[in-house]
Amino acid sequence: MSFQSPLALIGLVLVPVLVGLYVVRERRRQSYATRFTTPGLLPNLVDAAPGWRRHLPLALFVVALAAMIVGVARPHASVSVQREEATVLIAIDSSLSMSSQDIRPSRLIAAQRAARSFVDGMPDKFRVGVIGFTGRAYVAVPPTEERGLVHSALKSLKSGQGTALGDAVALGSRLARAERTSDGAIPPTAMLVISDGAQMSGRTTPAAAAAQARSLHIPVYTVVVGTQEGVVNVPLAGGYQAQLRVPPNPETLRSVARLTGGQFFTATDQNRLRQIYEKLGSRLGHRRESREISDLFAGGSAAFLLFGGVLSALWFRRVP
Repeated sequence: MSFQSPLALIGLVLVPVLVGLYVVRERRRQSYATRFTTPGLLPNLVDAAPGWRRHLPLALFVVALAAMIVGVARPHASVSVQREEATVLIAIDSSLSMSSQDIRPSRLIAAQRAARSFVDGMPDKFRVGVIGFTGRAYVAVPPTEERGLVHSALKSLKSGQGTALGDAVALGSRLARAERTSDGAIPPTAMLVISDGAQMSGRTTPAAAAAQARSLHIPVYTVVVGTQEGVVNVPLAGGYQAQLRVPPNPETLRSVARLTGGQFFTATDQNRLRQIYEKLGSRLGHRRESREISDLFAGGSAAFLLFGGVLSALWFRRVP
């Protein structure tokens, strides 16, 4: 929490001063009572001591006064608010290893299905683009508000050889720079990269692509899919097939996320992949904003201040 007028908080010194004056007055009152009254006779003169209730009016007054002073200082707090406009770029690896069925029905199909649910949960004004990458990166659909086009683009991704991960991130940065909001500004942009391995081909290194995305303030969230048991069948000459192990390689994806200020996730099954998408959807759909919350302090404190002040005045008149 921060304050726009922090000097107003100096007024909080009134709180301990009032409490100190009240304590002094209470001691004087007790001193006067013992001076002019025999202590042993007090139980016969008073039915019951007021106890803690005698301090309630002043407590209300002090709490309300402190809240009002804090309100005058105009406090600001960081709150989560829904984004109105933003661009989300989804880059999905469709290399041969993504056909592994260690995540049912396959790594690629699981990523496509989860991405569709992820897109459906976004605010309507969010523009979503889809990038596919194998040995090269290509735009399956540029950023659009038409969810049907996004669904078709996700479904159209086909397996191929190679993993041009760096090219995919660089392509996403170029798409982001071309986007504009209704007032002509570049909208907030985030990128989601789903893959199972490291760079295998392409012109741009992942480190160079991450540096470019960071300079454009584009966080790249990365998800590595697959398990150590993943295998694919590779066709050989003569109609034969060889089984090739394709364990996930998370290091490149982890590095890209770290360099761009994004976050790295691991998906070892379809349920975990769906949970990651849900978490990202909530994060990308909201932003942190500093807002003034003076009303929370000053609004209700005025009534309590008046109420506590009246009770305190009546009490002090009643009790010598």
